[in-house]
Amino acid sequence: MQRYGDAINGGAEYHCRLIAEHLVRQHQVEVITSCARDYITWANELPSGLEFVNGIPVRRFKVKRPRDPERFGRISQRAFQSSHDERDALQWLVEQGPYSPALVRYLRRHRDRYDYFVFFSYRYYHSFHGMALLADRSLLVPTAEKDRVLDLSIFRSFFKLPRAIVYNSVEEREMIWSATDNRDVPGDVVGVGTEMPETVEPAHFLQRHRVGGRYAVFVGRVDQNKGCSQLFLFFRRYLSETDSKLRLVLVGGKTMDIPDDPSIYYAGFLPEREKWGALAGAELLIMPSELESLSMVTLEAWAAGKPVLANGECDVLRGQCVRSNAGLYYTNYYEFREALAMLEGDATLRSNLGGKGRRFFHDNYRWEVIEGKYNRLLDRLQRDDREGEGIAPHRRSSSTEGGWSGLLSRWLGRSG
Repeated sequence: MQRYGDAINGGAEYHCRLIAEHLVRQHQVEVITSCARDYITWANELPSGLEFVNGIPVRRFKVKRPRDPERFGRISQRAFQSSHDERDALQWLVEQGPYSPALVRYLRRHRDRYDYFVFFSYRYYHSFHGMALLADRSLLVPTAEKDRVLDLSIFRSFFKLPRAIVYNSVEEREMIWSATDNRDVPGDVVGVGTEMPETVEPAHFLQRHRVGGRYAVFVGRVDQNKGCSQLFLFFRRYLSETDSKLRLVLVGGKTMDIPDDPSIYYAGFLPEREKWGALAGAELLIMPSELESLSMVTLEAWAAGKPVLANGECDVLRGQCVRSNAGLYYTNYYEFREALAMLEGDATLRSNLGGKGRRFFHDNYRWEVIEGKYNRLLDRLQRDDREGEGIAPHRRSSSTEGGWSGLLSRWLGRSG
């Protein structure tokens, strides 16, 4: 994983930590990651070496250099042109970061210490180079989003390397199949589970933050890339055009300014129990992001029996709403206004959608379901290994392996 720790609350990073902390119940688990805490600079803020996080050994390696925004911008312009070559794409991986050749060297030298490797997030240096070295014993959790990174030429063969792929959603799987033609690679749509506290106390959240009246909640990083600018614009316009007294409560870290408006309250990053209290006290969750491979907070809202209003431009969110029948979605302001008005004004609708969401969560995202899917994939790999089939059939006759290995060897020789 590119970064890891209790205080790191990114979606994929949190997802990874939850999976590690649940798989450790039946397996010996170790986390291999960088010394970075910040995903923009990748500066070495955490000590290298071995530490324990919630009882799990975490082995950290230094980032060779932090990200240079100007250099990253220049190489991104080249890499995302249709005429880019493999060297441009490989350099993009380095400049994006975290660039840690030491981590990759460790994987190469100590591969036999581990039975299997689970690589999280396909778009990072550690996954690309580590997977090429360890494909015969690797699972990939892509956490892919609908953006231009998947179009980089180096990933067309990359997605055919792992022994198995753990997809976050049906939409993510379809997107990767379409982009890389890797349907022969075994895998499953798994996602991640969540656990509600035994007792959820919205009154404590409401009293501590002095949130009065009815409110919709957004949970996540308050960020341009999460659709928050549009959310603020749509929500404030909604209030100006209706008689609504609804407030918008924001829960999570922030990387952008929040409008100075009494209808918008920023609660900040909250402990888990308090976050659940904010969800439980809300009328609904609003999820405005266009780029998601799986929205964990949407699942948490459904676990709490709350309806969701989601950005329909995100295939994953729209698909989750349709499959669960537990949320509404919008693709423009007018749809946002009508959907929010329906949810705000109809308690029966909110209750029905929330109940369907709770059932959808129970059937698909309880930890028993998630752990079972991971264990079945690992059991399949073990069974194949015992039968002498350690190299996945979909890669045995690949005509690209020689070229791939040569390219990788040359690149690793250059980069350290």
